[in-house]
Amino acid sequence: MGNICRSPLAEAVARLEFERAGLNLPVDSCGTGGWHAGEGADPRSVRAGAEAGYDLSPHRARRLEDADFTRWRWLLAMDAANLDEMRTRCPSSLHGRLGLFLDVAGVRAEGEVPDPYYGGREDFRAVLNLARDGVQGLIERLRVA
Repeated sequence: MGNICRSPLAEAVARLEFERAGLNLPVDSCGTGGWHAGEGADPRSVRAGAEAGYDLSPHRARRLEDADFTRWRWLLAMDAANLDEMRTRCPSSLHGRLGLFLDVAGVRAEGEVPDPYYGGREDFRAVLNLARDGVQGLIERLRVA
């Protein structure tokens, strides 16, 4: 939603794991809301990422822009509420580019990544693990494509 917790973790994981897999792919993240625009990732996300070897320090939150719908092959939401907001804003001809991160990655159908914002350290670690699983699923999907 605000691009400070889940999506920055997934972005950092994707950048490093895509590179390790030899995939030269652009990756970005954004939120459907703009209230954190310009801020860094939540310190708890930064800590969870750093503990696992992922650097979130360059991240700056931004809001989803209309141009993103044509700029990117896939726009993946962490949960159904964000996906619904994206569908509302996206031209209907481009709805095929939208999906839930874990669903598109083949991790679990209609699976959501829970928002850890009101949780503790273990909640952020759980999101990191889901990000890793999701990115690995995307890598496997891209290799088959």
